[in-house]
Amino acid sequence: MAEEETLLLKERVRVNGSLAEATLAADGGELWWRGEGGESGGNRRLTVESDVLGIEIEEGSQGRRLNVKAFENASNGVCCGGGGSAMRRVRRDYVFEMPAMESASRWSDRIRDRINSFGRPKRLFIIVNPFGGTRRAQRKFQNEVKPLLEAAGIRFTMQETNHQLHAQEIARSLDLVECDGIVCVSGDGVLVEVINGLLQREDWETAIKVPLGIIPAGSGNGMAKSLLDSVGDLFQVSNAVFAIIRGNKRSLDVASVVQGKTKFFSVLLLTWGLVADIDIESEKYRWMGSTRFDIYSLLRITNLRRYNGRIQFVPAPGYEGLGDSVEQVESDRSHASSGPLVEHEGSQWRYFEGPFISVSINNVPWISEDIKLAPEAQFSDGYLDAVIVRDCPRSALLALLLKMSGGSYVNSPYVIYLKVKAFQIEPGYLVGNPDRGGIVDSDGEVIARGAGAHVGEQREYLMAYGPPIQMTVDHALATIFCPR
Repeated sequence: MAEEETLLLKERVRVNGSLAEATLAADGGELWWRGEGGESGGNRRLTVESDVLGIEIEEGSQGRRLNVKAFENASNGVCCGGGGSAMRRVRRDYVFEMPAMESASRWSDRIRDRINSFGRPKRLFIIVNPFGGTRRAQRKFQNEVKPLLEAAGIRFTMQETNHQLHAQEIARSLDLVECDGIVCVSGDGVLVEVINGLLQREDWETAIKVPLGIIPAGSGNGMAKSLLDSVGDLFQVSNAVFAIIRGNKRSLDVASVVQGKTKFFSVLLLTWGLVADIDIESEKYRWMGSTRFDIYSLLRITNLRRYNGRIQFVPAPGYEGLGDSVEQVESDRSHASSGPLVEHEGSQWRYFEGPFISVSINNVPWISEDIKLAPEAQFSDGYLDAVIVRDCPRSALLALLLKMSGGSYVNSPYVIYLKVKAFQIEPGYLVGNPDRGGIVDSDGEVIARGAGAHVGEQREYLMAYGPPIQMTVDHALATIFCPR
């Protein structure tokens, strides 16, 4: 204990102009001080890992000033290290006027060594989508993202997207040696484009391991919400930035979406029916932000749609009793269009027949900042979470939608919730109207559209509506920055 005490650095200093007795831990991990005379607000404790962005030295005639740039719990009094889950953080600078240049150097070296030991990124490539959500991404970058990165001493290159799939093009050609991560200031769509771009490269096996970051600036923001909520952090741009600055990472499953020879990659969800209709048809209310989903949900319940179709899946352990067994797809004459199913050794394909109100296959819990569609979804468990509503009265459906904000809607007898290793969907047409199909939506983008479905502009889509669309999971393929 005595040896540990001798390794502490202690100095009588001025902190933001007030006299204080300051102490720095032997490993540089904690910094605390007590104001002389016990003046109110004079006592503080900072944990370097979870409260400090960076430090800066300023030389002066009386020695050196050590500027500690903090992003700490907003509570008054002593700020305990560790971050304080679900509490608001604020930016504060603490300027320590040290008695001598030698003291300032010892303190700054010890704190800097501690910060460097965390593996924080030093260089980032940032993609800003100025068209997403309420078109405030550029403003958020300038006002909320850039100041925190500069305070942390992180160098960055920023590029705006100017057309659809631009982020995919950037990721496909980016010199990855020049950055420690790619950060998207956008909704979920740009992140998905980046992942697809990385997986289209010749060096995709190493490229996909480059850490990815997401800072919410769109209308959905499901990935950012899922990451922050997983540790109880408030859904805020600044918290998302700080998670990237701290450099903590986790693996992320990536799903392959395949129809014939067409293939792309998904990290959030694929959905058909009610949720897809709400997501895509509410685009005309994009200026409202995430509120658009609430309003359009009520409109869709009033004129409820049920779709014919068929879904097939390989259940995860514990879900083998759901659905009916598919012994041999080739011998199922009534569904000869189902096409080849991926093989899973020792696993049995099973199926449900429609009609369906909604089908979604999810990789993360939240699809927006206030809709928790798959409460049991994990970032890298090797499974997708399927949520199926086959039929439901309008009154019960409204109650379900009201419970989506917390995810408890999945406990309803009208909802089938299961984890799957693989999934295949054959989207059909409206019950009572064989001339009108629905929308298949992956990560917020239409990938298939049935005849008569309204999705705004009419164009050719990536996949056909009706033939099977199949999803499989690549376990822990990507890497993403996440809060601790």
